[in-house]
Amino acid sequence: MKRLIAVSVTLAAFAMLAEPAYAQRTKEKTPMQVEDQQKKEDQARIEKQYEATMKRNKTEAATPTITDPWQNMRGTDDAKIKH
Repeated sequence: MKRLIAVSVTLAAFAMLAEPAYAQRTKEKTPMQVEDQQKKEDQARIEKQYEATMKRNKTEAATPTITDPWQNMRGTDDAKIKH
């Protein structure tokens, strides 16, 4: 009988010691996990912006505009000199 009481007290002591450790195991994320998640979200957002910019630039590049950098330097008479 004394042995049964001693085992019961020992089990109760272990249960009391284990309870605080079990309470600390929550579903909350650690600061490192939160930081990693934030980096992944930022990287995904930047990638999405990059893809949108590349798509926009691709459509703009499809219709090139021809510019003449010397247009203001020419006179009104563009006749070529004949020798």
